[in-house]
Amino acid sequence: MPSRLDIGVAPPEILELSNEEIIDEFILLLESAGASKDTIKAYRSALKDFIKYIGDKPLKEISLRDVISWRNYRLRNGFRKNKVVDRNAWKTTLHYYTLFLNRFFEWLGLNIRIPKIRKPPRKINTLRRDEIKKLLDAARDPLDKIIVKLILDTGLRSREILELRVEDIDFNNKTIHVKGSKYGRERIVVITKETLDLIKAWIKLNDLKPRDKLIPLTYSGLYKRLKTLAKRAGIDVSKIRPHILRHTFATEALRRGLNIYSLQRLLGHSDIRTTQIYLHLTIEDIRREYEKIMENNYNRCINCGREIPVNAIYCPYCGYKVREGEISVNV
Repeated sequence: MPSRLDIGVAPPEILELSNEEIIDEFILLLESAGASKDTIKAYRSALKDFIKYIGDKPLKEISLRDVISWRNYRLRNGFRKNKVVDRNAWKTTLHYYTLFLNRFFEWLGLNIRIPKIRKPPRKINTLRRDEIKKLLDAARDPLDKIIVKLILDTGLRSREILELRVEDIDFNNKTIHVKGSKYGRERIVVITKETLDLIKAWIKLNDLKPRDKLIPLTYSGLYKRLKTLAKRAGIDVSKIRPHILRHTFATEALRRGLNIYSLQRLLGHSDIRTTQIYLHLTIEDIRREYEKIMENNYNRCINCGREIPVNAIYCPYCGYKVREGEISVNV
C-alpha cells in the first residue's frame, strides 16, 4: 500500500506554494520513492478531487470541517456524472481516497485526520468449471490459450502477465520469477507442465529471446482479447476479465486443498486478510457438501422406489414393509 512508502515530511515552506504546485511536488516525491504508476494515479485522483472541491482555498487554511464537508458531499453524490447509483462503489473509492488524503496531510504536517470510511464487503466473481472448459475450448490462437492457462495456473495479475519476460521462466523447476509485481515486491510462483509446454512452443514459434516479453500486448489489448474469447465461448462477456481469472485460480486452489498461507504467497498478498476473502467463496461448497451428507434423512423404498424416512417401518406410498437390510442407499 502507498503508506509503506518512505516519503518523509515536507518542509514547512511548501505550504506557501499553490495547491497545484504542492500536489505536483508530492507526486514527484512518490515517483522518486518508487511508487507504482497505479499508486501515483490513485493519489493524483484523490488529491485533485479534494482540491477541486475546496476551490481557491489554500491548503494551509483548510480545516477538518472542510474535509468532512468534502467527504459527506461524496457520500451523497458519488464520483461519477452518470445516473447509475452504486453506493458501495462510492464508499470503496472514498475509503481509499481518505487513506490517500490522510497520508498527504501527514506529509504536509497538517493536524487533520479524516475519520475512516468503512469499505463495503468485496464482491468476488469467479468462473465455474464448465465455463473454464468452454473458454479453453474456444481458444483458437495459441496466445489466447497461453493467457488463460497462465492466469488460471498462477493467479498472476494482468500487469504481471504483461511484464513477464522469457528469462523469468524457469522451465526446469516449473516456476516463474515475478518482477513486475504490485508495490515492487518480487516473488516466485509455480506453473504446470502443460502450460509450460504451450509456452515453450510459443517461444520457439516466435523466436523469442530471453529479454523479450512473453505476451506482446497492452492491457487494453489483453482485455479485448479475453472479451472476444468469451463471446466465442458463449460466456457472458462481463464475467471475463484478467482479475476474474485470478479470482478463479485462488478459489480453485483452495477447493483442491491448497492452504491459505501458500495461496497468500502465490498471489503476492502482504496481508493474510486479503487472501481470506476467498474462504467466503469456498464455504458455499462446504455448505452444499454438509447438507448432502448431514441433512439427507431419506432412503428409497425397495418396492416402489420412492423416498421414505430413514426410520420408516412401512412405505407410506405402497405399504411395503421395510425389512432390515432391504433399505436402499441414501439419495
